[in-house]
Amino acid sequence: MGDQIRKSTRHSEILGKFGEYAVCNWLSRSGFEVCVVNHTGLDIIAYSPKSKRRLGITVKSRTRTSGKESESVNVFSRKTGDRKKLNEACKSFACKPWLAIYVECGRIADMYLTSLAHYDSRYKSKKARAIDAWSMAKGSTEAYASDPSVARIHFEFADKKWPPLRKNRN
Repeated sequence: MGDQIRKSTRHSEILGKFGEYAVCNWLSRSGFEVCVVNHTGLDIIAYSPKSKRRLGITVKSRTRTSGKESESVNVFSRKTGDRKKLNEACKSFACKPWLAIYVECGRIADMYLTSLAHYDSRYKSKKARAIDAWSMAKGSTEAYASDPSVARIHFEFADKKWPPLRKNRN
């Protein structure tokens, strides 16, 4: 793999599904019952039998190339009504809206999970904007790391003997 990511023609679709299932795995390992749903504005419904909480999660997955690691992730577009779609879907399924963000670059990736209410109160721009974004600037990622209301998993990829079709590999 190396530090530079070479994307296939279907990379965006594959990355989106990977992000959804990475969140599902993380929540399942934490005792949640989870399912991927094919619903406008909503990717995952997760239920905690212990706390009786039901989360409606939208997942945003992005690949960043070298030099663009700190670019923000667009979360909601006012033009397409993404926020409204998530809120309406959550109302239909009696769950609270949450955000999951998966961003990979080179040999590392980070995944974040927080409630929409927490995002709005702490990280959403106070200025009216066409796009709500999740900042990946150094100061923001440091703030997420110290925020108990933002869950984070950090991934590091090691590509021992990968891909299998490199020269000198049988």
